[in-house]
Amino acid sequence: MTELKLYNTLTRKKEVFQPDDDKNVRMYVCGPTVYDFAHIGNARPVIVFDVLYRLLCHIYGEDHVTYVRNITDVDDKINARALRDYPDLPLNEAIRNVTEKTANQFHADVKALGCLEPNHEPRATEFVLPRADGKPDMVSLIQTLLDKDHAYIANGSQGREVLFRVASMEAYGTLSNRKLEDQQAGARVAAEAHKENPGDFVLWKESNENEPGWDGTFNGETIHGRPGWHIECSAMSAAYLGETFDIHGGGLDLIFPHHENEIAQSCCAHGTDKMASVWMHNGYLQVEGKKMSKSDGNFVTIKEVLRGNIEQVGRNKSLAPRAGHAAKLVMLGTHYRTPIDWTEAKLESATRKLESWALVISNAKLSGMKFDLHAEPPKELVGALFDDLNTPKAISCLDKFASDSKSDSIASQFLLSGLQLLGLMNFDLLSAYKRGVSSSGPVSSKTLFEKIELGEAIKVALLNDDTELIEALTPRITSDGLSVDISRQGSVNLSAVGDNEEVGDIDALVSKRLQALKDKNFSEADRIRDELASQGIQLKDSKDSETGERVTTWEVKR
Repeated sequence: MTELKLYNTLTRKKEVFQPDDDKNVRMYVCGPTVYDFAHIGNARPVIVFDVLYRLLCHIYGEDHVTYVRNITDVDDKINARALRDYPDLPLNEAIRNVTEKTANQFHADVKALGCLEPNHEPRATEFVLPRADGKPDMVSLIQTLLDKDHAYIANGSQGREVLFRVASMEAYGTLSNRKLEDQQAGARVAAEAHKENPGDFVLWKESNENEPGWDGTFNGETIHGRPGWHIECSAMSAAYLGETFDIHGGGLDLIFPHHENEIAQSCCAHGTDKMASVWMHNGYLQVEGKKMSKSDGNFVTIKEVLRGNIEQVGRNKSLAPRAGHAAKLVMLGTHYRTPIDWTEAKLESATRKLESWALVISNAKLSGMKFDLHAEPPKELVGALFDDLNTPKAISCLDKFASDSKSDSIASQFLLSGLQLLGLMNFDLLSAYKRGVSSSGPVSSKTLFEKIELGEAIKVALLNDDTELIEALTPRITSDGLSVDISRQGSVNLSAVGDNEEVGDIDALVSKRLQALKDKNFSEADRIRDELASQGIQLKDSKDSETGERVTTWEVKR
């Protein structure tokens, strides 16, 4: 079997991945700081390591892989946001409002992106003080560093601080390839005279009355304060993965100071020569050729991307399979270590590609093919992922399977299995893609075509569990005398309620065609059917169960 190779930032080369224990493969990825909605740059590591998690589960089995992704819910940015947004609330309540709202949105976002939940998602605030279950905590870890002379207590300009002594670790700077004398301060406050070395970073800092705090006791002295950024991940990773583990992931921007300082804290506290065996980092992201920033007006959240993609559904006059999966496909179209330029054109292209793949599988299913939902993914695609997650090559494999399916039915199975491995499609959604949006009269074509696009947007919002957007779109349809019916199976039907002055256009043509059929004027009947089809109107002929007469109903299909 081909060996999995991963690029290790620590050694700066691709290496064959060898877990410490193939029955207990462990991975930690730095999660969001929940002070604001996650942007698309935050989405990239979530997507990259979701694919790696899926691949590890495929290789070693789901029961033998542990994936931990934390949530940072104590941070100076959170404090500032809480004071800004909830000035009239007590600080702790205001902070809780900020973190709960943003964490919930993050969970909704990553679910829509087609990413699996980690096995554990610890919150920083749960690991500050010693725990009843005995799991590692930040205060105890800091005291251990003090006991081993890797840390010291000093009087800073903002109060008492516990600082890590970088000079006490000979290997400090190995991950970022920086010499100690070239280091900048790795703390969240500027370097000050109270530090032994400008690179010494904060483990704990005293809180004032406008900041959250815990009573941490260090060398017998109680300092009401809060933890530094880096100590959080050292405690949480050790709590669920142990003192050393297999893979640590995150964005390229975290190499220094965050990951460098994690290594220093963890190795010095535990007396180990490593924290993680493999360090993986995804590249930067820009938007439409520019660095993403609010000042340039190109700062885009995941939520905005998902909603923007939904709005594209109507303009493209095509029912998108699932907005989040399209965003995920854009990310996977570029190798994870390479910078990526996010554009609307790429998102629209990914939407069309996913739709074409969904149709290939749906058509194969309709033709009678029996899919094996537990089939092994194709070797070509797995081989691409084994080469340091070469997702662009994996996507090329999917394109080939889709093309080959025209002459080889097994290629459709390969396509589905590959999509499942990458988390780009759920087989249960395939029938939903075919259902789409329909409308029943009496509704004029003018009203219908104006509203059907909103119905399609509701359909995609439904697939993304975005009830807020559904509630926002529905009044725009019902304002013109239409009702919206969403079935439990996921189909959306627009129908007229009460009187409608625009009644007649389509129904008149349907009646005219029925008369032509009775008169055996089949050419005229075919002409009317074709005319309606060109407008997106699909006719369905059946027999009345009582009279046996022909009955024609119609719906709009995109």
